[in-house]
Amino acid sequence: MLPTAIAGAVQFDVAPRVVLGMPHDPIIEPTALPSLGGFRLLDVREPAAFEADHPARAVRVPIETWEAAAKSGETSFENIPYWERAIAYLGLGGPVPAVVYDNGRMTEAARVWFILQYFGAEALIVNGGWPAIRGQRELLAQASGLSGPTTFQARPGSGSVGLVDRQTLKADLDGVRLLDARTADEFAGTDLRRNARGGHLPGARLLPHESLLDDGRLKSAGDLRNLLSDAGFRAGRHLVTHCDGGGRAALAAAAAVRAGYDDVRAYYLSFADWAKDESCPVVLDPQTR
Repeated sequence: MLPTAIAGAVQFDVAPRVVLGMPHDPIIEPTALPSLGGFRLLDVREPAAFEADHPARAVRVPIETWEAAAKSGETSFENIPYWERAIAYLGLGGPVPAVVYDNGRMTEAARVWFILQYFGAEALIVNGGWPAIRGQRELLAQASGLSGPTTFQARPGSGSVGLVDRQTLKADLDGVRLLDARTADEFAGTDLRRNARGGHLPGARLLPHESLLDDGRLKSAGDLRNLLSDAGFRAGRHLVTHCDGGGRAALAAAAAVRAGYDDVRAYYLSFADWAKDESCPVVLDPQTR
């Protein structure tokens, strides 16, 4: 069981941030795992998939609980004690980095990576996820097992990617470059998902998360840099990623960091959060009006 939520508060970072000890590239290739010297292996797949087959020392992240908690008023990112306990529950809190993998979609691993790095835990995403490491037992030999309760002291905003909330973004739409990682239909407003309104944020540029991937793996730093540049995103500019509910936004943020962008933040609650506030403007493509 995860810890009971305890009220707390944190101010979202709106000023330049100091990155503390985080690796610049958040992606690790499976063959590079032995170079870490030791790591905590975190599995972000469904419970049935985890039970069917997983490395002996892997710990499953209760992603369904984490996803709900991030959107709850009681356990949102403002609630530091809740997340300290949730992260410590995974055995994090010391010098050993977390290595996160999912079923190969990369978005759920990116979601967990974003949360961990935001609170100051060193974390890496396995490029290609479970399909890339299935059967590679020798690459996972240095994973450390749970050795009892740990403590974790959160440092919100100390990771390579910061966090933006709706009101902060609304007040600064003209000062940011918005990367929309959704599909073209979501961007146009023809696919509402579960939202009452569709369309996109004013000034947002579409870069679907699938364009960041090549055969289930995040593209190289050089390829991502070219892709972002071609889409109109310039290094050194304040870049905010979003999608509909957090996972694709987190992957886009990881891609931007891998490409060398150093002022990246994620609007984690994303379009679903934006669309429910009627005071937040949306843009529809002409054919959807």
